[in-house]
Amino acid sequence: MAKQPMLKFVTVNRDMPHKRDAETRNKDFAEIYAEFAEAKAAEQASRCSQCGVPYCQAHCPLHNNIPDWLRMTATGRLEEAYELSQATNTFPEICGRICPQDRLCEGNCVIEQSGHETVTIGAVEKYITDTAWEKGWVKPITPAGERPESVGIIGAGPGGLAAADHLRRAGVQVTVYDRHDRAGGLLTYGIPGFKLEKDVVMRRNDQLEAGGVTFRLNCEIGKDITFDEIRNAHDAVIIATGVYKTRDLSGPGAGAAGIVRAIDYLTCSNRLSFGDSVPEFDSGELDAKGKKVVVIGGGDTAMDCLRTAVRQGAESVKCLYRRDRANMPGSQRETQNAEEEGVVFEWLAAPQGFAGDPVTGVMVQRMRLGQPDATGRQTPEVIEGADYVEEADLVIKALGFEPEDLPTLWDQPELEVTRWGTVKAEFTTGATAMDGVYAVGDIVRGASLVVWAIRDGRDCAAAILERFEGAVEVAAE
Repeated sequence: MAKQPMLKFVTVNRDMPHKRDAETRNKDFAEIYAEFAEAKAAEQASRCSQCGVPYCQAHCPLHNNIPDWLRMTATGRLEEAYELSQATNTFPEICGRICPQDRLCEGNCVIEQSGHETVTIGAVEKYITDTAWEKGWVKPITPAGERPESVGIIGAGPGGLAAADHLRRAGVQVTVYDRHDRAGGLLTYGIPGFKLEKDVVMRRNDQLEAGGVTFRLNCEIGKDITFDEIRNAHDAVIIATGVYKTRDLSGPGAGAAGIVRAIDYLTCSNRLSFGDSVPEFDSGELDAKGKKVVVIGGGDTAMDCLRTAVRQGAESVKCLYRRDRANMPGSQRETQNAEEEGVVFEWLAAPQGFAGDPVTGVMVQRMRLGQPDATGRQTPEVIEGADYVEEADLVIKALGFEPEDLPTLWDQPELEVTRWGTVKAEFTTGATAMDGVYAVGDIVRGASLVVWAIRDGRDCAAAILERFEGAVEVAAE
């Protein structure tokens, strides 16, 4: 009888790709994890228990067919594994790198819950698609036929690009508009290279462009072109702008020099990786070298800023977060990586003001966790008389992002938004109340995960194709 290729979680321990030593990796922006070798990827994939009801798949926003492509990997059928992975995920090599698997697929793995440690799903997903690129299995977009309809997509982030890919494969004419000089949105300018090297994003952009997607970059809606002009030029429009407005700090001294936005700091660092000239870095404004850096916030953006400051040669790097470690929104894996690289976390600490201009320190209130709020999370409460000043030459605000006021910026008062400023759109299709106008990703959900933006982009593209097919049938009648 043939040897059982799966169910090896009892005899084979969980293993991750080699992680570069902290003292080495904190000096550059290269990815910190090495690649799996073929044998190791197959070995780790073989730990999958092939559940009848796979919780990993159910808890993946894209419902990726994880057990099947793990089985294909374990049995050496890697090209088939790639085809299965690509069928539900437009950018599997990106999700394999940056998805918080500990909260999604891996966090719900059945063998993890039975005490055998989870399958390393993310690392195998990354390995499958990186191998596919290397072997030439990733084919150019070649529609079976061209369609006359066109779609304009505002925003070249993961949601917009996922929709562009899906529509272009169906032969739709697609134009993507973006304010930046490179496509990719936060994949390009928000996420540091040590988590997602930029050539991984650029080759997807190149694939889309080679497949017939038109990019209009350095194009700001309301300034370089109006929303009405885009709407009149296309049969449908998708708003996929993401959320870029930084939640601000209040308190004395909040406007002092040396207090900067996370998005500006990360964009600067990523531009340097492309070889761009960045005056704000050259002047020292966005350069952490030799400085005492304090990052305020506890999400993944805060982790990115902290770890970037380490690599820029900061004298010290500290994180202030008003709750404790167990209640922080960021990935525990990223927090551990930051600690290994020398970051100091000050839990239960909140800023109440700033000293100096340029800033010389953060006035900090010590907190304790009180009664749960409406969501069940304990509410931070101030401990009276426990204030102190944290020395700082550079303070980075990483408190999250909010939507820009699109109805005003684009002169579209009829574009309905929620009380949070996000665009009102149907949950599954992305359709708004404006005919032929759709919205996807963070501009609908609020700041969320890349994988959800991809899901929204694909669902929206499918709805638009269904609309086009319906219009063709009506015309034929």
